[in-house]
Amino acid sequence: MKPIKRRLLTPGPTMVPERVLEALSRPTLYHRSPEFKEVFLQTRELLKEVMGVKGEVLILTSSGTGAMEAAVSNLFNPGDSAVVVVGGKFGQRWEELCRTFKVNPIVINVEWGKSVNPEEVKRAVEENKGVKGVLVQICETSTGTVHDVKAIGEAVKELDDVLLIADGITAYGVYNIPSDEWGIDVAITGSQKALMTPPGLAVITLNHKALKRLEEVKERAYYFNLKKEVKQQQKGQTAYTTATNLVVALNEALKMIVEEGIEEVAKRHSLLAEATREGIKAIGLKLFSEKPANGVTAILSPKGIDGQEVVKVARQEFGITIAGGQEHLKGKIFRLSHMGYVDQFDVLTALEVVELSLYKLGYREFKLGDSVRAAMEVFLKGG
Repeated sequence: MKPIKRRLLTPGPTMVPERVLEALSRPTLYHRSPEFKEVFLQTRELLKEVMGVKGEVLILTSSGTGAMEAAVSNLFNPGDSAVVVVGGKFGQRWEELCRTFKVNPIVINVEWGKSVNPEEVKRAVEENKGVKGVLVQICETSTGTVHDVKAIGEAVKELDDVLLIADGITAYGVYNIPSDEWGIDVAITGSQKALMTPPGLAVITLNHKALKRLEEVKERAYYFNLKKEVKQQQKGQTAYTTATNLVVALNEALKMIVEEGIEEVAKRHSLLAEATREGIKAIGLKLFSEKPANGVTAILSPKGIDGQEVVKVARQEFGITIAGGQEHLKGKIFRLSHMGYVDQFDVLTALEVVELSLYKLGYREFKLGDSVRAAMEVFLKGG
């Protein structure tokens, strides 16, 4: 029987709540109008609450990569050095951006699926005099791995001339992250992950250290010029035409997060992640990550089964879109998202589909329903 419903359980884009879709469908606002200004300023304040910051919050019309590029191009001069943690596809992106903008990357290579040792980051900063920043993911989405950014922040926040720049694209809205307390000077996220909004908006925050650096660095960006954006966004506008409908939708999604409560949101994601992991282990599969994230679970494909085929069967036969591996992990892992607009029934459905897909592909080292039973036990214990 072919599915009549489609479910999106990739680590971005994610499913969008009906309430946000309704907001998205409202008539388009002129980006210089008083009506949009009010929504825009409120959205900035909601982002501050969700991201745990008191400084500047800038909304850019781009994917999260645009905010990553803005961080590198606006906060470093050519010839500056930055410590870059590379433990997956998006750590590689930090390195590539540094090389593009003539910033010297001091790379800490971490085996994919493992978390960086904060002491190694501290040592790299101390041994390379003149380092201007540390670039890291809070969650490395490609491997489903969390880095201990809180500990990294403790190690570098007393260094006045070193910025901690954290990609939290699959972390904000999943965890309760008090960015200022953790010593994160620049935080980045995107609309299409746990913030439950369609793709198209990126967010970058700047604390007092970052704003000071912004004034010291020679301007070399045009569209992603953060100096221009600070001036405009403080007034409730953007330097260039923004995706006004997406801002209205993000405003509604952020209200949903605040209404649920940041701590409750974090608890929900923790429970969903635990249930997913226990369900996967119950059918004899192994997690890829040594320090799994609460937004996405990376799963090693069984011997003889191509992870890309699991993704294909899940989509074509059962209407569930999940994600495969990237780079050298392609075919070796598949990934289940449980971030954003996801509840226990979405997790149970995803596990059912994993079982059915694997069964069709010839992996039958389990009894049908084993993963669902294990997940249900987690949900019953977790309330």
